[in-house]
Amino acid sequence: MRSPLAWFRSRPLRSRLALLTATAVAVAVAAVSLACWLVTRAQLEGELDAALRRTQFTDQQARELLNSCGPKAGKPPGYPPYGSDTRQIVSADGVVCSLGTSKIPATPEDIAVVERQEPYALHTTTAEDGSQMRVYTYPVSDRTVAVSVARPLSEIDNSMSTLGWVLLLVSGIGVVGAGAAGLWVARAGLKPVDRLTGAVEHVAATEDLTVRIPVEGEDEIARLSRSFNAMTAALASSRDRQAQLIADAGHELRTPLTSLRTNIELLARSEQTGRALPPDDRRALMASVKAQMTELAALIGDLQELARPDAAAPGPLEVVPLHGILRSALTRARLRGPELTFVVDLAPWYVRAEPAALERALVNVLDNAVKFSPPRGTVEVTLMRGELTVRDHGPGVPPEELPHVFDRFWRSPSARSLPGSGLGLSIVARTVQQAGGSAELRAAEGGGTVAVLRLPGAPTPPPEGRSFAED
Repeated sequence: MRSPLAWFRSRPLRSRLALLTATAVAVAVAAVSLACWLVTRAQLEGELDAALRRTQFTDQQARELLNSCGPKAGKPPGYPPYGSDTRQIVSADGVVCSLGTSKIPATPEDIAVVERQEPYALHTTTAEDGSQMRVYTYPVSDRTVAVSVARPLSEIDNSMSTLGWVLLLVSGIGVVGAGAAGLWVARAGLKPVDRLTGAVEHVAATEDLTVRIPVEGEDEIARLSRSFNAMTAALASSRDRQAQLIADAGHELRTPLTSLRTNIELLARSEQTGRALPPDDRRALMASVKAQMTELAALIGDLQELARPDAAAPGPLEVVPLHGILRSALTRARLRGPELTFVVDLAPWYVRAEPAALERALVNVLDNAVKFSPPRGTVEVTLMRGELTVRDHGPGVPPEELPHVFDRFWRSPSARSLPGSGLGLSIVARTVQQAGGSAELRAAEGGGTVAVLRLPGAPTPPPEGRSFAED
């Protein structure tokens, strides 16, 4: 058997809201009704006590009441007609002489008044006929007796019973009305949620990421709708970028694979026919195969780097010396351009980044400068206060092409004959942004291109034992 909590959780949201509303109203109405009932009863009891106090006799009337006690005694002179009131004399030994509808036994409170231990007594007791009575007892000044005046509590009980039924009826109507109002409010308030649910189900069923929910107002539902629209827009953009990446990767892979397949087929045909290729042609063919394999390996590595989500960090960030990593990248760049002259001016600067990814980005920037530098040209590398500039003296990039240099697979028409995949600068921009910096490529004065990387400094130097030299 399921628990009430499990049953409640299994209900639709509208039903739960209506039940919660009705429950809250029921608790509030019950608390108010109980408070009203208790306050009213206390007020009526106070009025009854005040009425009993007002019936106190004078000493002369009390003596006449005392003298009238006896088997044949009647009402004393001046005895007022109090209806259901009971008048009785209480002595120290508890003997009661009663004039009223029912005799009321003397209580210890009454005896304490007779013995002058208390100035008066006001209490509730049960008469001999079983009725509940409110009793007020006060002493007679010149006698060791007291007078008790009592009135039945049925006067209050009847009124309180009527009030209780009225409160119960009003409470029931209020709870039912609150439940209906809660259900109506839940239906009206959850209409935007229904639209959102329908949109999510539509996207899940059709994978249509163009769905947008109208946004109205500035409440939580509007925020949820905006968040959903932003999410679907981001998913659509991510899917488009993924499709574009696959298309561009296929296009870039097709060229080296076609060339590699052609060269391998030539080598295989030579072996099958027994007609050996001239040595110079064979060496050129093998060199071409090796270059195409290298190009494929580099392209696959770039694709793996770009396949990660943009928001995901490439690895644990560390405080590293940018100048040390740059010297390591310069060593590799000099091997690729031995005829070039590198003018280097590096000031110490520490950054928080992933070392391997940062070194790869710096190598890509330097390789780009080496690739477009003229023979025996000069590459100027400067690092000052977190700003790295790499300038070459090549043909430069036309102004209309500068906005596209960091796009994936984008290559200038003048550079399509050169080796490369068009992913190098994309990796640079991504790595620098993940480190909190920015990348820029602009035309240099006097010709050539300047790449500018700005990286924020780290608050502390790296720990001892770093693998990157600082000198």
